[in-house]
Amino acid sequence: MSSTPVTAWQSLAGGMLIGAGAAVLLLANGRTAGISSILDRVLHGRIGEQAWRLAFGAGLVLPAIIAGPALVGIASSPQVLAISGVLVGYGSRVASGCTSGHGVCGISNLSPRSLVATGAFMIVAAATVALRHALVSA
Repeated sequence: MSSTPVTAWQSLAGGMLIGAGAAVLLLANGRTAGISSILDRVLHGRIGEQAWRLAFGAGLVLPAIIAGPALVGIASSPQVLAISGVLVGYGSRVASGCTSGHGVCGISNLSPRSLVATGAFMIVAAATVALRHALVSA
């Protein structure tokens, strides 16, 4: 499958939608949109009265399933994607939250822990991109 580059406008629109989704969840439900915590509670059967977790998760996944493949091709195998998902899940456990929780919600609440975590995410992401480019160019 060939990969289609994502434009700056698509990235901006996606970021705005993520921020809007986090704001709507906070305003409508009083909840922070920490995806790893929401998913953890769904997977461990702690949904209780808050079936909103399932609705929120469906709202994240369904648009990607419907529109994602048509917009951007994924040039990785299912095995690489699965390993990547496990590593991201492990990382979000170690960091006590994921990028959406820390980067979108934590920073907006001026959480010191989120400022540090988001800084670490950005440094590691930049280092990963630089390393990948160095290895591909070699």
